[in-house]
Amino acid sequence: MSSCLRGLVVAALFVAGLGTGVPASAAGVSGTESSAPVPGALLQGPALVAALQRGGHVVYFRHTATDFSRNDSSMRSFDDCDNQRLLSAQGRADATAIGQRIRALRLPVAESFASPYCRTMDHARRMLGEVTPRNEIRESQGGDYPGLKQLLAAPVAAGGNRWIVGHGTPFRAVAGAPHLMEGEAAVIRPGGSHWTVVARIAVTDWQTLGAAAP
Repeated sequence: MSSCLRGLVVAALFVAGLGTGVPASAAGVSGTESSAPVPGALLQGPALVAALQRGGHVVYFRHTATDFSRNDSSMRSFDDCDNQRLLSAQGRADATAIGQRIRALRLPVAESFASPYCRTMDHARRMLGEVTPRNEIRESQGGDYPGLKQLLAAPVAAGGNRWIVGHGTPFRAVAGAPHLMEGEAAVIRPGGSHWTVVARIAVTDWQTLGAAAP
């Protein structure tokens, strides 16, 4: 397949899968060399909560803790949960607890997406309730993830945030190190053709998120 034809196919699939107002074209969206918060843009504590309450951000999670005694090698479809690595009991509890904090802090949800794997969908549902599966969160094209890049960079209107539950490897591929731990989230300010990481939130950070520094 020529590069031109491949680009048309990718664009068509992306348009078909979106249906949410996120621009279909991933062309021109650049990744970053580091997913650490950018100096000068770092948000913490009450400032981070206030920014999320205003909306306009993307919050990307690597799914919470999983049972590594299982793997995906025998899975027949995304719905084949019996043959996938799933959330552990701790992972299920953590996803539920994070959702409780999101509601307690009144952080608005404009869009909620997840990779179609069972563990990511389980996390997203426990955390947010309704969620839309999105293949492009985990679809690689020659080591790149153009669909994920677009979801991270596409603007989000004030008053809501785009919440995504995905995997660690795709995020590192487009955003750089340090690798997200299980359950860790990156808070992103989208810029259309780029994005800026403004915070990272570990699972244990949610219980004190928003508290003033002593």
